[in-house]
Amino acid sequence: MPVDTLTIERRSWLMSRVTGKNTKPELVVRRLLHALGYRFRLHAKDLPGRPDIVFRKRHKAIFIHGCFWHGHGGCRKAKVPATRSEFWIHKIETNKSRDTRKEDELRALGYDIMTIWECDLKDLATVSTRIISFLGPIRH
Repeated sequence: MPVDTLTIERRSWLMSRVTGKNTKPELVVRRLLHALGYRFRLHAKDLPGRPDIVFRKRHKAIFIHGCFWHGHGGCRKAKVPATRSEFWIHKIETNKSRDTRKEDELRALGYDIMTIWECDLKDLATVSTRIISFLGPIRH
C-alpha cells in the first residue's frame, strides 16, 4: 500500500488548489473546438450542472470530467486513495450521483449531453471525431 509522503497540512493545501473551472483538460477541449471551427459559451450558470461548454442554438452541452473526481470506471486515474478511503468513496459517489441528476435535468430541458473524460484526451483524433459526430456541421 502506497504511503502519502506529504503532511496532512500540505495535502490539504494541495487539494484546496483544485479548481472546477478552466482546468487543463477543459482548456485542451476548448482549443480543439476552436480549431475545428466551433464557437461556444462557458459554464452556463443558468443551466443545471453548469456545463463546461454549451452550444445554446444546438441545445448541446459538453462536460469535461476529471477521472478521479467523477469516478471514471476502470480508469487508472480514478484510483481511490488508500488514506481516508471511506471519505473519498463517499465524495466520489456523491459527485457521480449529482452528475447523473444534473444531466437528467439538462435532458429534460431538451439538451443533448456529451461527456469527455480526462483520459480521453490522450487521443485527440478520436475526441475530434466524437465531437464532430455529436455537434454536426459548423454553422456560420
